[in-house]
Amino acid sequence: MANLTTLAVSTRAKAGKGAARATRRAGLVPAVIYGGKQEPSIIALDPRVIMKELHRGGWSSRVYNLAAEGAEPVAALIRDVQLHPVTDAPIHIDFQRVAAGTKVHVQVSIIFVGEEKAPGIKRGGVLNVVRHSVDVAADAASIPESFTVDLSVLDIHDSVRWSDLKGTEGVKLTGHQAADLVIASIAPPTIDAEMEAEAAAKAAAAAAAATAKPGAKKK
Repeated sequence: MANLTTLAVSTRAKAGKGAARATRRAGLVPAVIYGGKQEPSIIALDPRVIMKELHRGGWSSRVYNLAAEGAEPVAALIRDVQLHPVTDAPIHIDFQRVAAGTKVHVQVSIIFVGEEKAPGIKRGGVLNVVRHSVDVAADAASIPESFTVDLSVLDIHDSVRWSDLKGTEGVKLTGHQAADLVIASIAPPTIDAEMEAEAAAKAAAAAAAATAKPGAKKK
C-alpha cells in the first residue's frame, strides 16, 4: 500500500475513561482502531508523534502503518483527533482500518505553486482561494496525499477548477460537489478599483463645477 507512514504504538489492556486517564497520566495519548469488520483495538501513542503529524499537514489523507511490538502492523487513517480545550494537546485519537481494494472517503489538501510567476499576480491581481481541500473517494491503496494547483499561467479573471488539478487520477469528488468546482481564481486589484472609482468621482465633481455659471444671481 502506497504512502504508508509508520507510527510506533503500544497496546492497552483496558478500555474506558479510567483506563484512558491512566494512559494520559503515563504521558501517552489513548487511541482506538476501528473498522475493517474487526473488533476495535485500543492503543496508545507518544503525543509528540501525533503533534508532529498534525503540524506536518495532510494527515487526514495519509495512511499510517500502526506498528505495535509483537502484533501485526495495521494500515489506518486518522479519522478524529480530540484536543484539550485549553492546551490544544491531543487527548484521544480515532483510527480507521483500511485495506487495498476498498474505497474510502478522505479530505485531501490542495497545494498551490507558481504564484510568483502568475501574470495576473505580477499585474497586481489578488489570489482568491476558494478551497484549501476537497472531499474525495479513493482506493485505500492509492490515496493521494495532496493535489497541486499550478498558478504560473493564470492572469486576472482566470480560475482553476477541479479538472485542472494534478494528481486526481483514480479519485472522484464525493457528495454534491460539481465536476467544475472552482478551486481558486485571480481577482482584479482591489486598490486599483477603489482608486479608479475615487478618480471618477473627482472628475465628475470637477466637470460639474466647470459648467456652473459663477456670479449668477438668484431671482
